[in-house]
Amino acid sequence: MMARLSLGHCADAIAAAGSMRDRFSGPRITFSKKVFIPLTKLCRDLCGYCTFVHPPRPGERAYLTLDEVLAIARAGEAAGCTEALFTLGDKPERKWEPARRELDGLGHATTIGYLADACRTVLENTSLLPHVNPGALTPEEVATLRPVSVSQGTMLETLSKRLVKRGMAHFGAPDKQPSVRLATLEAAGSMQVPFTTGILLGIGETWAERIDALLAIRASHRRHGHIQEVIVQNFRAKPEIAMAGHPEPEVDEIALAIALTRLILGPGIGVQAPPNLTPEAYGVYLEAGVSDWGGVSPVTPDHVNPEAPWPELESLRRVTEERGFLLVQRLPVYPAYCSTPEARARWIDRGLRPKILDATDAEGFTRTDTWYAGANRPPPPASQRSVEAAGDGAWRVPGRVVRPAVAGLLERAADGDELDEEDLATLFSASGAEAEQLYSVADDLRRATVGDDVTYVVNRNINYTNICYYKCGFCAFSKGPKSLNLRGAPYLLSPEEVARRAEEAWERGATEVCMQGGIHHSFTGDDYERYLRAVKDAVPEMHVHAFTALEVYQGAATLGESVQDFLTRLRDAGLATLPGTAAEVLDDDIRAIICPDKVNTEQWCEVHRVAHSLGLRSNATIMFGTVEAPRSWARHLAVVRRLHKEIADDTGGLFEFVPLPFVHMAAPIYLRG
Repeated sequence: MMARLSLGHCADAIAAAGSMRDRFSGPRITFSKKVFIPLTKLCRDLCGYCTFVHPPRPGERAYLTLDEVLAIARAGEAAGCTEALFTLGDKPERKWEPARRELDGLGHATTIGYLADACRTVLENTSLLPHVNPGALTPEEVATLRPVSVSQGTMLETLSKRLVKRGMAHFGAPDKQPSVRLATLEAAGSMQVPFTTGILLGIGETWAERIDALLAIRASHRRHGHIQEVIVQNFRAKPEIAMAGHPEPEVDEIALAIALTRLILGPGIGVQAPPNLTPEAYGVYLEAGVSDWGGVSPVTPDHVNPEAPWPELESLRRVTEERGFLLVQRLPVYPAYCSTPEARARWIDRGLRPKILDATDAEGFTRTDTWYAGANRPPPPASQRSVEAAGDGAWRVPGRVVRPAVAGLLERAADGDELDEEDLATLFSASGAEAEQLYSVADDLRRATVGDDVTYVVNRNINYTNICYYKCGFCAFSKGPKSLNLRGAPYLLSPEEVARRAEEAWERGATEVCMQGGIHHSFTGDDYERYLRAVKDAVPEMHVHAFTALEVYQGAATLGESVQDFLTRLRDAGLATLPGTAAEVLDDDIRAIICPDKVNTEQWCEVHRVAHSLGLRSNATIMFGTVEAPRSWARHLAVVRRLHKEIADDTGGLFEFVPLPFVHMAAPIYLRG
């Protein structure tokens, strides 16, 4: 059966695997930019194919020092890397006395303890995120490493018990016993650790044994959901190893193994083939269902296969895109385990979450632009964003492929078709050439709708207080510990001061004032009306754009009035339009995190619905970039569009949409991690 499968079914399996990958992840092929940190090359195991480990050498330390670890990490950081890959031998202190003595001098009982210390050093002194690959682990060791690594890994390699016998690849390697490797997978799953594993091809295993290993990986993942990636790694013969004369697997054999890995494990697990081991086979592996090229380093060699240099990024990008795929940089932890609040809460240690958020975009991929909203510098020009390297050290991979699905959605949008939430989420994933095409379609729609005139209004913002009893995590006015000192000196403007500021603005050419502020604990609806009348009494001609849905809701509640009655009162006092702020993200799951005591989605919509029924117009906003993913943006736009349609007969609908990026520097949710 295995012979028939390997020969007769190869093309069918490859086609099916590629199709499965495409349906789930589309054309994205990921990689991680890493530095390789070989903490120790001592090991108690003796594998017939390994060139990484060696016995103790006179005058040579058993372990890298923390200074040496940090020097490697900093070199990687300067080159734009995001991953610190720690690779090391299994438990050398149990075999080698020099390792035992050196650990004693370092103040550690085990290699795993020292590894945790090294990871902590990298975390505290660089922006890199550790991924650890220390071999077989107990549950206690997994738990020790969880707070200092965003992901862990151990190659299962094979479940063949034959290979631990004399003369075989794993003879003399107690940590390569199948039961030991499987126990490590289970330990990682029980501790909720994102985990990378894999199979090793060509070390004497049969096709049946390969499939057994893949089925075991699948079973563990079904129990725990923790396998983020499976590596299909091929044996390489080298002169200095015991298996120097052993034949290497052919490319067709590797491709079939990749395809079977994809078909057995399903679409949700990443399948990786190291690109430096068979660089001539990139295209074949893409056809077979590969979704990831693994870690690629511009700084350090592949210490496991030092004879096989990492590919140049440009060549990897070129061959990937020639076959219609996009090359996308990821962190050592996959997006599925870090891109949503729920995923981070389950899979990422609390202390690591701020670093994850700093390093990722909204989809959980690597943030490749170091500019941020509120920075005291302009964003990089488009010409710089589309090159491989920039002066800030970021590694940028411009996509030149437009997915057929994206092209079709843009054609529909250009024709005026309504895109649903799923369509919008797809467009939010656009990058490179897709994003440029999206911008072009949007610009054409703008030109067809309003021409080339870009309008503005001269206005003055008047925040009447910076004191608020609501606990919005993104706002410096938010209720919280005085120790954070975010809002500055507390103030509460009098109606007279608000009127004075309005007069001053009018004298300087303003035609509008925008009034919003914190929700002061003493405020009732009467206070909002007093501020409004003060402005209109001082400058009757001034357009007053004021009061968020939260202020309207709170004002009505404090007076025991309906929203309609309170808005009628404000309209009669001179209110002209309402701002769309307090919308933040109109997804109640996200609102429960960033503004739990604020108006919910339906309450926000109700205020605007009632306002338009009274002839008061309003705009809508979105504040993006806190903890939400693009799916929430799509949901928000769908809510706003639905509201716009509902109120169109009253006032023509919402008069503008304002996207507002989250500015993190003084936000409690950021400062608290």
